[in-house]
Amino acid sequence: MADEPGELNRHPASALAARWAGYLQHDRRRSVHTVRAYVATAHRLIEFLGEHRGGEIGSAELLDLAPTDLRAFLAQRRAGGLSAASAARELSGVRAFIKFAAEQAGSHALPPRTRAPKRPRTLPRPAAPDEAMELAENALEAASAPWIGARDLAILLLLYGAGLRVAEALSLTARVLPLGATLRVTGKRNKARIVPVVPAVKEAIEAYVAQCPYPLSGDARLFVGARGGPLNPDLVRRSVAAARRRLGLPETLTPHALRHSFATHLLARGADLRAIQELLGHASLSSTQIYTAVDAARLLDVYRHAHPRA
Repeated sequence: MADEPGELNRHPASALAARWAGYLQHDRRRSVHTVRAYVATAHRLIEFLGEHRGGEIGSAELLDLAPTDLRAFLAQRRAGGLSAASAARELSGVRAFIKFAAEQAGSHALPPRTRAPKRPRTLPRPAAPDEAMELAENALEAASAPWIGARDLAILLLLYGAGLRVAEALSLTARVLPLGATLRVTGKRNKARIVPVVPAVKEAIEAYVAQCPYPLSGDARLFVGARGGPLNPDLVRRSVAAARRRLGLPETLTPHALRHSFATHLLARGADLRAIQELLGHASLSSTQIYTAVDAARLLDVYRHAHPRA
């Protein structure tokens, strides 16, 4: 983790935040981005409390946090332009940090009860099946080398045809070869799941493997960059953005939107919500239930455009 500004280091609680970073990364196995965001939240809280209370902030002050302190902190963050969704994540980070501080102190103190800002419920915008395929095929045609085009096509078909996240697709190793009817995927928090490999996806991956100029075996990444190293996920996003612009498709058609499309189209064909939950790797069914609203929205849109009385 990067060193925090010197002003923050005057508070004893800053050392606690540094230990928390190690705990999140090594014990909880959180991603680098999650660790960075959570620890930044901890330092913002420490800095705020130092100004709010006019003194040094250590473990005792953190465990003495009152609901009014927490509400004042969130009010300051909201006044700075933080959205309701980001404020809710900030509150989650604060609660986790206070809980860690209590455990380190051998205390059973609980974070103050404060209601998170209400987040507007937004629906994923799925792509139409022909849009998803056009996007993948355009990325194939526009690539700088045939094997790179084959790689991009295989990745995008994995997102749309198997519901993978970009990070999940890029973490696959050559041990998945030769491909069978299913694929074992490791998702968030190291949770493994099995997804089916449909013929179009299998053919695209096999075509890429046959053209790839680098050896693909053992624990080497299945999808590699132009120089044979691990593929940067930003390159996948740039490839999609470029194809999207060339085709005149909406900006909402991102790599992650292909995963949304996978779930929405399965639901439209009558798939069980529990089965979709397993395929997506959602820990909670509530995360999957949003797709029922997506499908209803799609049907309503079809009705409005097709029905003479709509």
